[in-house]
Amino acid sequence: MKHSVGILILALFIGIPVLGAQEAKAASILNHYAARNFIAGPINRADLETILRAGARAPSANNRQPWLFTVVQNQELAKKIVGDTVDGNVLIVISAEGDGKTNGRAILDCALATENIYLAAQALGYGSRIYTGPMDAVNRSFKADLGLPAGYNAVALVRAGRVPGGVDAVSAASARKPIDSVVIYK
Repeated sequence: MKHSVGILILALFIGIPVLGAQEAKAASILNHYAARNFIAGPINRADLETILRAGARAPSANNRQPWLFTVVQNQELAKKIVGDTVDGNVLIVISAEGDGKTNGRAILDCALATENIYLAAQALGYGSRIYTGPMDAVNRSFKADLGLPAGYNAVALVRAGRVPGGVDAVSAASARKPIDSVVIYK
């Protein structure tokens, strides 16, 4: 018992978040971070399929599942969309029917699929980052390159790839607001 208390005190002292039993069950969500530094190296095909299945398992209004996932492995095209993409990174473009701005239900559903993809990549040991900034450019200039069907527009994309070892949510994540500043109980 003394030994585990000492480890707990050391972890708190150096800033490592200590998860309780309930929090440990949600560790992949509580410990995520948006990767900024990617390194070259491919994503295993089986892992990529698992990441995509996680996206397809997202909840959606009336189970419509309006999303379409376009996997960009072509590095030349990926670099046109996200300039600092490195070899082996994959971009997963999430799109839906509609203009991508006013089709609210489909956008929300795509957002849920986007988060599933983002979290699944990290749960499998990859870095991931969600992008929405490039969507206007994607919809204006790359829809044909991406093979998006007529009437579809990109809503978001997830970049997934290898990250340097030793990076974690403590050292890489932006500070979060205290929970009591974003929750109201009535």
